[in-house]
Amino acid sequence: MNGKLVAGFIVLTALLAGAAIYYLQEYAYYRPVEPASAAAVIRLTDLSGGVEPMLADAFEGIDAESSPLRFRGCFRTPMSLALLSETYVAYEDPTPLIGPKWFSCFDANRIGADLETGAAVAFLSERNIHPGVDRVVAVYPDGRAYAWQQLNESAEK
Repeated sequence: MNGKLVAGFIVLTALLAGAAIYYLQEYAYYRPVEPASAAAVIRLTDLSGGVEPMLADAFEGIDAESSPLRFRGCFRTPMSLALLSETYVAYEDPTPLIGPKWFSCFDANRIGADLETGAAVAFLSERNIHPGVDRVVAVYPDGRAYAWQQLNESAEK
């Protein structure tokens, strides 16, 4: 009988720990980014190295203070891919990071696949927005756009 109690306690503790870890990863640290806030202003780096605001509508975003990699944003832009490609720096090796499941506008797997096939184009938003972290923007021909932050080469050394 005593062994059943110990085993039950271990199983219950593991279930509670698993539920707590899931909650912390998916919900606890994320907060919405208000469209009128400074964090919602998406910028792009032009070919001369200057950074300027990008035209963006219908911004929806999340962020967390616990990590600079937790930023995600979804928005629309009236800027054409031709204009963007001629004016702004393309981003080498964009890798959208998977966000929480409840933030449904950002599908990192789809965005990543579209970047690989050329259905979307990635641009450098801001280099070292945090030390070792770049903000990247992916834009589709229809004006859909997505932003995230990923480690750059200085952080990988």
